[in-house]
Amino acid sequence: MTATHEVFNQPPPLEDVNLFEIDLPLREALQREGGGWASDRASELGAICGSAEVLQQGVDANEFPPVLKNYDRYGHRIDEVEYHPAWHQLMSLGVEHGLHSLPWTDPQPGANVARAAMFTQLTYAEAGVGCPISMTFSVIPALRHQPDVAAEWEPRFLSPEYDGRLRPAGTKPGCIAGMAMTEKQGGSDVRANTTRAVALNGGGPGAEYEITGHKWFCSAPMCDAFLILAQTDVGLSCFLLPRFTPDGELNSIHLERLKDKVGNRSNASSEVEYDRAWARMVGEDGRGVRTIIEMVAHTRLDCAIGSSAGMRAGVVQATHHAAHRSAFGKRLVDQPLMQNVLADLSIEAEAATASIMRLARAYDEAEAGDERADLFKRLATPVLKYWVCKRSPWHAAEALECLGGNGYVEDSGMPRLFRESPVMSVWEGSGNVQCLDALRAMVKSPESTEVLFDEIDEARGSDARLDAFTDRLRDSIATSPETLEVRARRVVEGMALALQASQLVRHGDPAVADAFCASRLAGDQGGAFGTLPAGTDFETIINRSAPQV
Repeated sequence: MTATHEVFNQPPPLEDVNLFEIDLPLREALQREGGGWASDRASELGAICGSAEVLQQGVDANEFPPVLKNYDRYGHRIDEVEYHPAWHQLMSLGVEHGLHSLPWTDPQPGANVARAAMFTQLTYAEAGVGCPISMTFSVIPALRHQPDVAAEWEPRFLSPEYDGRLRPAGTKPGCIAGMAMTEKQGGSDVRANTTRAVALNGGGPGAEYEITGHKWFCSAPMCDAFLILAQTDVGLSCFLLPRFTPDGELNSIHLERLKDKVGNRSNASSEVEYDRAWARMVGEDGRGVRTIIEMVAHTRLDCAIGSSAGMRAGVVQATHHAAHRSAFGKRLVDQPLMQNVLADLSIEAEAATASIMRLARAYDEAEAGDERADLFKRLATPVLKYWVCKRSPWHAAEALECLGGNGYVEDSGMPRLFRESPVMSVWEGSGNVQCLDALRAMVKSPESTEVLFDEIDEARGSDARLDAFTDRLRDSIATSPETLEVRARRVVEGMALALQASQLVRHGDPAVADAFCASRLAGDQGGAFGTLPAGTDFETIINRSAPQV
């Protein structure tokens, strides 16, 4: 080998590391929010997801994306999606560790918090499998609106065994759930849906129907059953539509095509036609949105968790590279301007972690009957889903740039992280939908606003910048209510920032909290990451987030 091929000044591979153990902010939040009992489980999964083997599975699942097979070799319509084996291995990993079921199978205090911490580990390795795992987790509270249907399907969805084969649900050790709501003419306006449901035996909750229509987006179309919305004579209603009919025949679900998406390549998303497909009504006739919104709320939580996990992945890669790469006579991590960038990225990721783990605790408390927690999550879910997911693409782009040209090359993994980053903001209601939902909560349940501000005010008196920001935010909400909708993004952003600041001021490292309040609340920053004020304790902030490997 000649000298020109000697490799130096390059970081070592970041693999065979325990993703949970190198994530100090997450470990702190897990203990703080009541999920500390699951630390060993999270550490076990963190070691698996940080292994070279599983990280390569994430690469393979994206390098060899799913393929639609409408027909078999003999011309029979099968509407099957073929995945690379890595996809099924990752799905098995998530299901075996209860990411689809933990709060339902082990409903002790902190179960949603524990699941959030563990969900973060798998998302680091590959985000695409998070979609069907999230939908399977989230379908349970919606199904419980129809006890007879839930009695049949809950054991299947909560099974710790994954079976990716196209088989009748009753012949499989475990099943996966999906959801199909949007149609091409309506999008987020699901009440504009034209899919029709015709009763087979009198109709009503739990009854059998034939579904005819077209869904513009059906994510993970190889799931065993889907919650969908369709119109009856009464109005928009919710149905459970399985891949197979009760007699074991393929249901009339025709996959028209797979979507060619920006990112999330490992996960199939499709257009679906229903031609008198068999289904059962879930919940009240004409109250479909009310029923399915139970599923939507939990998947929105997972969108925020997924974006937070993406930010964490970006910080890990950027700080690891900077710690092992030198330029102009010094390591990148020792150069003041790079320190500013890395610290800013770290602050954003840590604020996201702290806030989504607090939100997960609210889900635990609400499920235990805490009315104030229920009000808190009703408003905080769209607030944090909006802001954390909205910040993710900016964060991914800056983290990629920390690696320079290397970050723009597929081998680095950063392009995949960047392509993945916008999807969480789009799925389960884009930014405007989240902001309007937050306003709806504030109007319909004014107590939710009070509870959210009570949470923020737990830090009252600890930081003058947070106090002043919160007072301005209250005034902006109370002033000119007739313009509140047009100002909704600014108001929701303000609530998210105040909530994050409150968590950091009360529970975070003082250096992180000070820099967050100075930059995000007091305006001492520019328009890009890496514009924190001089005097910021960069080293402390970076060291909290950098993988010490």
